[in-house]
Amino acid sequence: MRMKILFQRTLQVLFFGMVLFLLNNCQSKGNKKTTDEVTVDQSEVNKELFSDINEAKKIFYSLPSPLETAMLIKTAGAKYDANLLNPLKNVDNYTTNKSMALNLGIYSTDLSFASLFDQTQTAIDYMGAAKKVADRMGILDAIDNNTIARLEENVNNRDAIMDIISETFMSSSSFLKDNDRASQAAVMLVGGWVEGLYIATQLVGDAPVKDNKLVERIVDQKLSLDIVIRLLDDYKTNTDVAAVLPQINELKSVFDKITIKTSKIEPVYDEATKVTTLKSKSEIKITPEVFKELVSKVKAIRSNFII
Repeated sequence: MRMKILFQRTLQVLFFGMVLFLLNNCQSKGNKKTTDEVTVDQSEVNKELFSDINEAKKIFYSLPSPLETAMLIKTAGAKYDANLLNPLKNVDNYTTNKSMALNLGIYSTDLSFASLFDQTQTAIDYMGAAKKVADRMGILDAIDNNTIARLEENVNNRDAIMDIISETFMSSSSFLKDNDRASQAAVMLVGGWVEGLYIATQLVGDAPVKDNKLVERIVDQKLSLDIVIRLLDDYKTNTDVAAVLPQINELKSVFDKITIKTSKIEPVYDEATKVTTLKSKSEIKITPEVFKELVSKVKAIRSNFII
């Protein structure tokens, strides 16, 4: 029951985070200082939203969902590239607990990415792959034939497809009601997060790092990385988590070379519109060399995840 309640609350917070993201304007880039709307410091969010629950739940609540990650990539102006998805032919390779959990998360991000770019048939195919993995994991009814049929019936309705994908991801995560499998849930969520980071870093290509919106969004994930590590630390005695955590710590060593300074969030009231907006100032510093190192490290980790 505890885990069921946990994920009901998770859904609420993921949607809150998504709203914050969609309202957020371009953040600072290079060494330039800018004023951002609804740029929320993670510690501030935790204090105000989660003061009544324990620390472990905060970690689960704060990690971006595959859909949110895909939206982040698209709104940064990136283009769709099917070659970046984990090939469907790999699905039969995933038979261990670790590989199944990682790649259920990865396929969830892939189908969200495809759907946001109106690649409906690809999304349906990837939902099928996710179903195979979920069935092997024993996540009963998370993705059934009716889910696939609903996607096909709504082939021209992206909003409906997005709803189905969100619902499916949360249903897949419901196996956390079994405390003995909470570590698998953590691995699954991390798999989806890394896949989103991989797609984003690859889409930057040879474009300049300075004044690049997609690079800014990637740098934003430095905050999410702290959440990822805390999540895995909670289950570090688990064999699968213990195998994933060192790779994520290696990624952190690269992210640590990037600096993000965020000022205190202050409410600004607009008399004309009668609207109060949260604003803060941010300063991001990243060199092309560090970004290249980040791209390489993310690619290496993702390659280990999908084999």
